[in-house]
Amino acid sequence: MKIQGFLTKHTNQITLITGILIVLGMLSKYLFQFTLGYQVILAVASVIAVIPIAVRAWSALRNKVFSIELLVSIAVIGAFIIGEFNESAIVTFLFLFGSYLESKTLQKTRTAIKGLTDMSPTTATLVTADGTEEVDVDDVDEGDVVLVKTGSQVPVDGVVVEGNGYLNEASITGEARQVNKQLNDSVYSGTMVENGYLKIKATQVGDDTTFAKIIELVEEAQDTKSKAEKFIDRFAQYYTPAVLVLAVLVFAFSRDFRLAITVLVLGCPGALVIGAPVSNVAGIGNGAKRGILIKGGEVVDTFAKVDTLVFDKTGTLTEGNTAVTTMHTYTTNADNQLALAAAIEGVSDHPLGQAIVTYAAQKSAGVAPALDDTETVKGQGICAKVGDQTVVIGNQKMLTAHQIELNPAQLKDLNDLQAGGQSTVIMAVDGQVQLIFGIADTIRPGVKDSLAALKAQGIKKLVMLTGDNQLTAQAVADELNLDEVHANLLPEEKVEYVKKLKADGNTVAFIGDGINDSPSIANADIGIAMGSGTDVAIDTSDVVLMQSSFPALVHAHGLAKKTVLNTRENIFIAIATVAFLLIGLVFGYIYMASGMFVHEASILVVIFNAMRLINFQTKFDKQQPAKTIQGATAYPRYGYPPPAHKKWHPD
Repeated sequence: MKIQGFLTKHTNQITLITGILIVLGMLSKYLFQFTLGYQVILAVASVIAVIPIAVRAWSALRNKVFSIELLVSIAVIGAFIIGEFNESAIVTFLFLFGSYLESKTLQKTRTAIKGLTDMSPTTATLVTADGTEEVDVDDVDEGDVVLVKTGSQVPVDGVVVEGNGYLNEASITGEARQVNKQLNDSVYSGTMVENGYLKIKATQVGDDTTFAKIIELVEEAQDTKSKAEKFIDRFAQYYTPAVLVLAVLVFAFSRDFRLAITVLVLGCPGALVIGAPVSNVAGIGNGAKRGILIKGGEVVDTFAKVDTLVFDKTGTLTEGNTAVTTMHTYTTNADNQLALAAAIEGVSDHPLGQAIVTYAAQKSAGVAPALDDTETVKGQGICAKVGDQTVVIGNQKMLTAHQIELNPAQLKDLNDLQAGGQSTVIMAVDGQVQLIFGIADTIRPGVKDSLAALKAQGIKKLVMLTGDNQLTAQAVADELNLDEVHANLLPEEKVEYVKKLKADGNTVAFIGDGINDSPSIANADIGIAMGSGTDVAIDTSDVVLMQSSFPALVHAHGLAKKTVLNTRENIFIAIATVAFLLIGLVFGYIYMASGMFVHEASILVVIFNAMRLINFQTKFDKQQPAKTIQGATAYPRYGYPPPAHKKWHPD
């Protein structure tokens, strides 16, 4: 093991020495006419170069693996037997040099990981009783308070307890835009304070932070194999022994030892083995650079086949920033009833409930009463006990379940709100309707154009599943030209629709907020979470769109299709190269050294082909204008951070 470690560490130096010896051998023969020196020098070069190759071959054999190195090692031994030291020297040098170039170019395909790890915070300014102290980021514990000033990175996930500032969240979302953070706002490790200062109470530290999880996910995804890679791995297990058998048969029938050895060299499946994983790594890296986390090669394969997209409405197609636009009252003490509604909705984190809480605060409603008991009914609303009163607040299903009916005037108000595309919440006290809220949500910017682009990329069906009422859902669906809309659904009913679409032969992707839609995300062929890196979003979905933007969804789908196509191109190049070499060998145009050169060149061709994915853009991406932020221009196509010569600065 020590020998193998030493050789691995010094392979580049061995390659350089081999190359120098080959040049000296050539000079000895053609410049000084010293043939013996030529033979000796190239023999030495062959021995030096074959040692690391043979050691790797032996290591693989001990694990019952027939590797490419085994073919090269046998070919070199054969070349020595027939005295072709020039062939053995050139073959081993090309093999080592090809491996060197391969490793260097592969490093470039992992630029997303390098960019992420380079941005990882290493130190933190810890707030102590005596002031502040600079500590290693690993020494910060949950509950500690850290100080982050302008130009510094946030070292932990946490909550702002003092100060305010503008943060660049490019490391999380992939988009260089400033977000204002104030008291009680959540912040994420790795983000940069562009202006202001913050004191942050740590809620997640070290490997538990969102930023650390993103790095881990991208690393795991790039190492997770696609179906094509798994097939090639199985194929390679049988291919290498088959080449050995073929070489034996060639010698048996032709009695041409040189020809048999050449078959071993030309049969190396290097480009085939490297072609699929390098496409996978480059494609996933491209996504990570844009804040799109794709969890592995199999996800890429399946996503490329998706023909049906299913969406949640609130927080997905719409921004989820709901606000009360209308409140109908059917009581003389509206302020007190509004305060009661806000108190009950305060126990829920549902967007509609939070809109009512915010509205009550803005209206300075009456004093909130004490709640004796509350019960949340999933997909319907909340039932509460306040003194001797029973309060029901929620949708029409909730009222029907409690046998509460609306009078004609109330029903007309409700229908008018719903016809206008608003969500509605009804509150009844002791069976009498007191308030009806009309709550509006705005459609995300760029959704309509993005959905059209997805259709152009091959998506056949766009479906919306929502727990909202039919009229509101239909209004959104009509504006976005959706193919199907199903409303008034509970979470389990959404799951049933997803299962039905799959049973009908569709390949389904479900796009939700990653929290209350997690059952549907888990049951779809591909689950896609729209969210700023919440734990549930990261854990339950196959794809996470950290920007929560539909242009990112278009890019992710186009990237998946392009990555699969790129993999197929690489497999074709690899197979075509082997076929070309064998045909050339049969007709006498290809020899050992020239064949090895073509073989190594084919490896680089597939790597460079895959590297095109690093800067891949869809047609829709190219149509997007650069974004103006705080008086300066951001360049989202460069990923994060922008190159040094294209830095943008806040005003």
